[in-house]
This record gives sequence, C-alpha cells and structure tokens, in this order.
Amino acid sequence: MKIWCTQWTKLLVVMSTVALATGLTSCSKETGSQKLSTDEAKSIAMDAYVYGYALVTMEMTRRVMTNVEKAEPPRAPMGQLMRMREYPNAAFRDVTAPNADTLYTNGFIDVGKEPWILSLPEADGRYYLFPMLDGFTNVFEVPGKRTTGTGPQTYAITGPGWKGTLPQGVQEYKSPTALVWLLGRIYCTGTPEDYTAVHKLQDAISLVPLSSYGKPYTRPPAMLIRAST
Repeated sequence: MKIWCTQWTKLLVVMSTVALATGLTSCSKETGSQKLSTDEAKSIAMDAYVYGYALVTMEMTRRVMTNVEKAEPPRAPMGQLMRMREYPNAAFRDVTAPNADTLYTNGFIDVGKEPWILSLPEADGRYYLFPMLDGFTNVFEVPGKRTTGTGPQTYAITGPGWKGTLPQGVQEYKSPTALVWLLGRIYCTGTPEDYTAVHKLQDAISLVPLSSYGKPYTRPPAMLIRAST
C-alpha cells in the first residue's frame, strides 16, 4: 500500500504544479508583467489538489482492485465482476467497507470505447442496490429495490460521448466519465442457507460489452500493472 500512496501523492503534486504553471502563464499573457502573489499561487495549487483528489483516488482504487490475472475476491480484472462470498472481515483494507450485512459484487469498466451491458436477475423482493460511480466517485445511477424494484433489469452503461441504438428492453444509463465503478451490494443474513441464495443471485448477474451482448463472450487477458509503474 505504501507504493500506491506514494504514487497517489506524486500524481496530485504533478496536477497542482501543472495548474499553477498554467495559471502563471495565463496571467502573464493577459496582464503583461503582472505576476501572481505567493498567496494567489498557493490558492491555485490548493484548488488543483482538491479538484484532482477524487480522480486520483479513483484511479488508485481501480489499480489496487483490478491488478490481478483473474477474478478472485476481493479483486477482479477490468471488465469483470468480483463476487464476494462472505462478509468482509477486519483484515480487508482495499477500500472502506461499512456494510455489515451485504455481499459485494463489484467491477470496473471503461465505457469510453463502447457501452457495457449490466443484467440483474429477479431478486424476489430481496434488498439490494447497485450504485454506479463515475471517475469523480459521484453516483450517477443506482438501480436497486428502493429505486427500480427487484425484477429482472438490463442496463447499458454508456460513455459521455456515445450515441447509438440499444437492444430492445435495455435502458441507458449515461456516465459523465469513461471510467465507471460498479459497487453492488446484496442483503444477506449471514446464515449458510442465505449465503447460498445470495451466491445464486450474484452468479446470475452478468456484465459484457455491447458488442458481445447476446453472444458468447470470451474475456480478454488481464492487463497487469507493475507496482513500480
């Protein structure tokens, strides 16, 4: 984790430096010889840090959660779902997991090239939610019992610039960014019987690119990131 924290800090520093340099250049062009004061430069750097904080945090989270060859809880490669089969224990440190009575089904996708299709099965009244987070960690849609009911549902998660035709019965959810984090949670009592029931629901959830919807889909090899990158 120390490596990720170091990279995270470096990225934020770079963003702040670029913003500061841009501000200085802009000011010089617009006002001639006028220069930013130390306080103004500090304010610009702080604004850049705050602006980039969520983006960098999301990217670091994505790298930690997807830098594996195959899907095994608590991680999965890009474009694949990770299905946690039991409650997170006290040793879980990848992300904050405040829920004590749900099983997670998570995945990161890139909708910049094409939409991805998320299919949710009949949940028979069971409480669940499937928040969709953009690159700034903002929730832009959240299907689930409270919002869309527990019947079968199919969604196309599209990128900010995508325009096209979707299959019949597929509802579009447009993401403001190309990077999307699916953060599904399904209520579970924690008994062996209920674990089995929720596992069946998890296994019935599917995630495929639009070009492979309704067709046999072979997942591409995982792209691993070296820790030093």
